[in-house]
Amino acid sequence: MRLLICLFVLISTSLYGQKSTTYTLRTIAFYNCENLFDTANDSLTFDDDRTPEGRYHWTQERYLQKVKNLSKVISQIGAETSKTSPDIVGLCEVENLAVVEDLVQHPNLQGNDYGIIHFDSPDERGIDVALLYKKASFIPSSFKSHRLLLFDDMGEREYTRDQLVVGGTMDRENIYFVVNHWPSRRGGAAKSQPLRIRAALLNKRIIDSIQELDLHAKIIAMGDLNDDPIDDSLKKILKTKGKKRQLDSVSLYNAMETMFKKGVGSLAYRDKWNLFDQLFMTANLVNQDRTTLSFWKAGIFAPPFIRTNKGRFKGYPLRTYSGGTYTAGYSDHFPAYLFLLKEIE
Repeated sequence: MRLLICLFVLISTSLYGQKSTTYTLRTIAFYNCENLFDTANDSLTFDDDRTPEGRYHWTQERYLQKVKNLSKVISQIGAETSKTSPDIVGLCEVENLAVVEDLVQHPNLQGNDYGIIHFDSPDERGIDVALLYKKASFIPSSFKSHRLLLFDDMGEREYTRDQLVVGGTMDRENIYFVVNHWPSRRGGAAKSQPLRIRAALLNKRIIDSIQELDLHAKIIAMGDLNDDPIDDSLKKILKTKGKKRQLDSVSLYNAMETMFKKGVGSLAYRDKWNLFDQLFMTANLVNQDRTTLSFWKAGIFAPPFIRTNKGRFKGYPLRTYSGGTYTAGYSDHFPAYLFLLKEIE
């Protein structure tokens, strides 16, 4: 009976002259790797805790387990729909190029032929951002690391992560990716807010500068912003919109805003969920014209295996350490992702 029904549908489609449409599906993801450090002591940064002799007893065995765990997660982001690993992955909290190379060369990811774009940041702990890209999906043509200059109340420099901008071609279209890791809430959300405002201002300048060169540039910014979608850095500085009907040609659309208002989070702290891991984009990616790259939907990747399965923190991200105790987990953040569609001619 089921076979007959399917045949009827195909015949009816043919009679009315309709045709099925096929799309290319691209997955864009972001993941906070929660301290992906090697075991070597870098004398220029405060990485002493993440060494075999340090507070966390960060051994080669634990490092290799971390790489295995993270590569497993990355390989599965969006795969239930796309049937493959992401085309683009923004990363933060990676110590250097070597740890990112170990990540993409792990058997979980090795067959995907990922390229890497990475710059060393001046962050005091030595953590950076980076971009992974499938060489079959994206051809980079420009990349630059933008320094975020911050100063404390005494005028002393506060060293933090750069913002990484990568431009290139995906499915014969120009597109830019901006990878962020904004200042933390250390010392309290209100006290540290001005630092994230500065980060948002830099992000806005970057986007504005791209659009000055190409008014129609398609841009996706991503990162651990250490702010929620409704906070001032996003709503007042970047002026992101959470509803498609609010968009105009110069707007930025944040698909995470509606998710956050529904209670979705990417990390939890003191029984409160936050959605710090976000992706937002220029309005020209939010349209019904599927003949060009266009936004379909977004999500937070949080399968059971990367969640704590019991105890007080049940449901929270399964971390590498909990209260200083090694738990062999993944990260204290869930990855964020979105899908882009384009009709195949």
